[in-house]
Amino acid sequence: MSVRIVQLGSRRLPGEGLRVGTVRHPPRGVRKEELARRDYYDVWFPNLAPSAEAVAAVRADPGPAAWQRFVRRYRSEMGRPEPGRTLDLLAALSHTAEFSVGCYCEDERRCHRSILRLLLEERGATLA
Repeated sequence: MSVRIVQLGSRRLPGEGLRVGTVRHPPRGVRKEELARRDYYDVWFPNLAPSAEAVAAVRADPGPAAWQRFVRRYRSEMGRPEPGRTLDLLAALSHTAEFSVGCYCEDERRCHRSILRLLLEERGATLA
């Protein structure tokens, strides 16, 4: 059992399980009933998405310093009680269920899902 960190819209892997979209907005132009069939997500859960302000700031400045500020801000956002409890739940579920969480970004190194991976790992999640 484990959690995978995935790019939403990519082809699903065998054993990936339920796909959770940790994004602020659903994909444009994709009907709700087509989201799972088109390999976006089964459940939309924006509670683990970075704030719009954090995303806007890092998009405005592609440099490494801006990325480090984004990392600190997203970690702070996820350190609040509700997101923290959600991360604890997902980490615990990773020991008994197969599921995945993800975002649309092509490059995980410049995406909140890279930080989400670390946050889950820090909470003892089993990662695929």
